[in-house]
Amino acid sequence: MTANKECSAKYDPETLPDFLPIYYKRLFPYWPYYRWLNYGGVPKTYFTQREFSFTLKDDIYIRYQSFSDQQELEKEMQKRCPYKIDIGAVYTHRPKDHKTVKAAAFQAKEKELVFDIDMTDYDDVRSCCQGADICHLCWPLMTIAIKIIDRSLRDDFGFEHLLWVYSGRRGVHCWVCDEAARKLSQNARSAIAEYLSVVKGGENQTKKVVLHDSVHPSIKLALDIVESHFQDYAVKKQKFLDTDEKCLKVLALIPDETTRTMLEEVLLNDDNAKGVATRWKAIKEAIGDLRGKSEKRNCHSCVEEIMLQYAYPRLDVNVSKGVNHLLKSPFCIHPKTGRVCVPIDVKNIDKFDPLAVPTISQLVDELNKTENKTEGEQDQGKKGKDYRRTSMHQPVQVFEAFVQNLEASWKGKLIHESDMKKDF
Repeated sequence: MTANKECSAKYDPETLPDFLPIYYKRLFPYWPYYRWLNYGGVPKTYFTQREFSFTLKDDIYIRYQSFSDQQELEKEMQKRCPYKIDIGAVYTHRPKDHKTVKAAAFQAKEKELVFDIDMTDYDDVRSCCQGADICHLCWPLMTIAIKIIDRSLRDDFGFEHLLWVYSGRRGVHCWVCDEAARKLSQNARSAIAEYLSVVKGGENQTKKVVLHDSVHPSIKLALDIVESHFQDYAVKKQKFLDTDEKCLKVLALIPDETTRTMLEEVLLNDDNAKGVATRWKAIKEAIGDLRGKSEKRNCHSCVEEIMLQYAYPRLDVNVSKGVNHLLKSPFCIHPKTGRVCVPIDVKNIDKFDPLAVPTISQLVDELNKTENKTEGEQDQGKKGKDYRRTSMHQPVQVFEAFVQNLEASWKGKLIHESDMKKDF
């Protein structure tokens, strides 16, 4: 049994309908959430023309919802108590009016550039868990992914406002909220997603990473991050060479048949070469011996290609490409695990523990234990401040800091535009 299963056993999905009304009335951070999606109210239709979708109990799915302000959104969420909230694009018209508008006129205009990284896409290179399960042995894959994608988006593309969110179960999402990112065309989004895609090929393709003689600077920087984690993650935690089967899987990534055969003979038959660290050292040394031979050019980057195949981010490119693609909202409750989809503090990403993320039952229990207010104070608590008395406090602080940074950029732009009008 994985740690994920052990933790989810403490949360009973049958209790979700009982807890959601409390969560949406007293814990959901409506004010910073609205400030985020309103983007300073410029233009004024930005929030009102945003699509929201709700998934209700028994998988009832409601698309093309939109709200005039925070109060209307808050009222509807508390009324419906959605099991899942998805955020879509900003459209040319209010999504709730889409049936009254000609289909050709109802178009997605803008949306954050988003990325979805799911642990199930790593099933061929992790041995501790499969499918939706995660544990501390494979979670470093998400840590590595966040570090690589975050660095590239900031340094290579100049984006500043990145919101990373734990999906509540087995992955992470990134919302790039800069104005330039929100206005990107579908072609531009596709280009960025392809730029960040290094691991390519389906289940039937053995070798999924091929580096050319001149390695792109961004991939070199990604390799630095992978290499800094590889010994602890792949060698110690995943033990990616501890069985003959795993060993053969890695050796299959070496194109040179002579080298591959020699390594198979040594690593599979020599009792002194059975340890993971010993096997990895032998592979690196054998490939190193090929680097001076021009006829073996296709093997020169084999070590790097192996590390990237086992640890480089695997993006769901289709999520990033579409302007009208929906993505799960921050602060949803994952119905299977009961965990909150919390924002992640990237500066402390190495300390983030998905299995320590609070569940909705835990939060309600924390509320009950600290319930020592008067009736009037409880009413005020329903406006969203009760999260301060629970494990939601820290994730909301991370979110607040992100929103405040966004707001600082809006204020600067508004002052600049005001000065331009005065000069004119």
